[in-house]
Amino acid sequence: MFENNVIQSARDNINFRKVLFTGEHSQLVVMSLNVGEDIGLETHHENDQILLFVKGTAHVVVGDDEADVAPNDIIAVPAGKAHNITNTSDEELKLVTMYGPADHKPGTIHKTKADALKDESSPEQ
Repeated sequence: MFENNVIQSARDNINFRKVLFTGEHSQLVVMSLNVGEDIGLETHHENDQILLFVKGTAHVVVGDDEADVAPNDIIAVPAGKAHNITNTSDEELKLVTMYGPADHKPGTIHKTKADALKDESSPEQ
């Protein structure tokens, strides 16, 4: 069970990605992107994803759609849609993302984007 103030967890998070909860059908993750950093264009073929923006501003691309987002905005990414998020603010971008089903190993912490890319390219991933 996960019981916490997820908004405060996102604000306090200093890692690129930190898995907070993994269930049978979903996963709760907080992320932090440095100024100008992006997640990199990606597609989750088996996972829907919902992103809640907590701090900072970003430019989001989902398929052919683009939007500028701010705190309290939510973006839904259907499975199979290519997407990217770029921090456009002068501070760290903080967000919460929910996957259905889970996309990362339970307990995953990627301190940096480079750590995430390395882990995602490993054979056991």
